[in-house]
Amino acid sequence: MDIATVLGVFSAFGLVFLAIFMGGGVQLFINVQALMIVVGGTLGATMINYPLKEVFGVFSVVKKALFTKNIVSNDLIKIFMNFAHKSRKEGILALESELKQVKDNFLIKGVQLSIDGLEPNEIRDILDTELDFIKNRHQLGAEIFTTMGAFAPALGMIGTLIGLVQMLQSMEDPSTIGPAMAVALLTTFYGSIMANIICMPIAGKLRTRSREEALTKEITIQGIMSLSSGDNPRILEQKLQAFIPPNERRSS
Repeated sequence: MDIATVLGVFSAFGLVFLAIFMGGGVQLFINVQALMIVVGGTLGATMINYPLKEVFGVFSVVKKALFTKNIVSNDLIKIFMNFAHKSRKEGILALESELKQVKDNFLIKGVQLSIDGLEPNEIRDILDTELDFIKNRHQLGAEIFTTMGAFAPALGMIGTLIGLVQMLQSMEDPSTIGPAMAVALLTTFYGSIMANIICMPIAGKLRTRSREEALTKEITIQGIMSLSSGDNPRILEQKLQAFIPPNERRSS
């Protein structure tokens, strides 16, 4: 998990819970009925909106996006420079032994296709298709969490209406007004927390990670094209560095 996510989680949840503790304790903000309405209702509405497989599959996408670190662009260029030097000296078949040290499956697949002798255009078609599906998976994950972020406040409002109706129907018994009012207020609170501290930030992080991973994959595709074409290592380096801002480039 990157430092921004860690700081964000601690600052968002930490400050909210600190304010709750300073105001009288967390037990005042725990209401099972309100949680059922907001959390259960949001998940239910999401499952109506999307197939069950996609709803449960999004959690693996989130886990990968938040906890899997992409290869740094400069490190990736360095890997391709080593591949290019070895390929020019010993031939592209010599790269097969180098793949044992690589952990990126996309990179391994592309280099293996080059070793197998496929034409550069065919390799690009295969890798571009795979990249498109990676983008679609990330986009779907972000879309699902954005949808949940829209449903949660709406379910909170529904819970508020339920609480108000219960309160108005029992005005003759003052002892029941408090619990009904708690449901009315806490459902709005839970909906806001779920939308603004959980769902929307995760959707934004998925979109950011998708852009980062897409850039890494684009660099990988260009590097594999250069390897397949037998480009000079320095030419390969210049092609790959074009993807990186000038102030972040490091010459190998």
